[in-house]
Amino acid sequence: MGRHKGERGPGMDGLVERAAHQVIGAPAEGLDLALDTGASLLAASADRWPEVSRAVLAFAERTVARAWAGGWRPADLARVVRRGLGPVHQALAVDLIAAEGRRHPAATLDRRWQEQLRELSAEVWWEGDEGYLPGFAHRHRLDRFALATTALELLRAWSHLPPIAPVGPVPGAAPQRPSGPVQGEPRMLSRIRALLAKAESTEYPEEAEALTAKAQQLMAQHSIDEALLAAARPAADAPAALRIGVDNPYEGPKTMLLDAVAAANRCRVVWAKEFGFCTIVGFDPDLDAVELLYTSLLVQATSAMHRAGSRQHLDGASRTKSFRQSFLVAYAARIRERLAAATEQATSDAAAGRHLREDGSSEQLVPDERLLPALAAREEAVDGTVGRMFPKLTAQRVRVSDGEGWAAGRAAADRASLHGRAGAIRS
Repeated sequence: MGRHKGERGPGMDGLVERAAHQVIGAPAEGLDLALDTGASLLAASADRWPEVSRAVLAFAERTVARAWAGGWRPADLARVVRRGLGPVHQALAVDLIAAEGRRHPAATLDRRWQEQLRELSAEVWWEGDEGYLPGFAHRHRLDRFALATTALELLRAWSHLPPIAPVGPVPGAAPQRPSGPVQGEPRMLSRIRALLAKAESTEYPEEAEALTAKAQQLMAQHSIDEALLAAARPAADAPAALRIGVDNPYEGPKTMLLDAVAAANRCRVVWAKEFGFCTIVGFDPDLDAVELLYTSLLVQATSAMHRAGSRQHLDGASRTKSFRQSFLVAYAARIRERLAAATEQATSDAAAGRHLREDGSSEQLVPDERLLPALAAREEAVDGTVGRMFPKLTAQRVRVSDGEGWAAGRAAADRASLHGRAGAIRS
């Protein structure tokens, strides 16, 4: 939907910019006063509220565009708001992302960008920009002052974001690769999802583990097939990247789990603790596998952890936090072993000429001597991309202090099954 055409009142853009910049530039100790002053300026213009609405949207679109240029993506901006502000801010953030998105045809957005917009339900629901703020206020039962305060707080949060390593082209640029999945991938992922759903539904841990391993083998085989196809092409694919949110509590062990899944699928993980996300670098099919497996395993780990209940010391003091921390660390360590074994088996089979079909059967092919050099080249390419994106990296240690939690976590990992259902994690 295009922008509503109409004349803006004199000085209204300047009024909004002045109020926003006062709040954005205010020190922490003076923020309350800046917010009250700025919100009062905007709310006092009752007879020109439609013009304020257009000016606020215009200022917000410029703010969002600067965030895109700084490497941020829709899910990232929404995550910043979710971590630091409230539900009304989140609703406003989604609308402002949708407003800026009117500038970019879908064909100029890469696949993951489009997926993030769909997951956020970022759509322009208002007919004209002069009616946006009145409509938002009505939807959320806010007066003008409360809404102006919300908008200024949101704009301040986004304006203070530093540049980060980009993980894809900015909106408006031609996608670096086709906007849809590679050919054959939907059928493969469908097969994997079916295996994982069956694994989750079984009551027998041994069957669940076998099905889980088979799913990882299929993912590894798909990665191997892609590596061989790339080796045969004149211009090989380049590594890509995506970001996955990792929030408290227990963000360290959750990152360990993500790293375990990524390593099994020939990807690398870099944790930005201050922003609550990890950047995963790898080739596109492998990134899809990581996202699918990690989401499922984290849902299962959290459910198993809650079923294990709380814990206390002999003196009655709670040790639930240390138990759960150790539980998740052990879970991640055991999952790393399981997935690595499945990937190693798939690679060994492929090197010997045994190929796993999507229906789960196998066929004997002539061994391809290009396989191991192709996989090594892709791992080298991923490492090189990580080095260029993140030239200064440090290692992160996660401490285990509860033996019972460790044992329970490993046992839960042995019982883990996988599926593609996304879900919010709460502890």
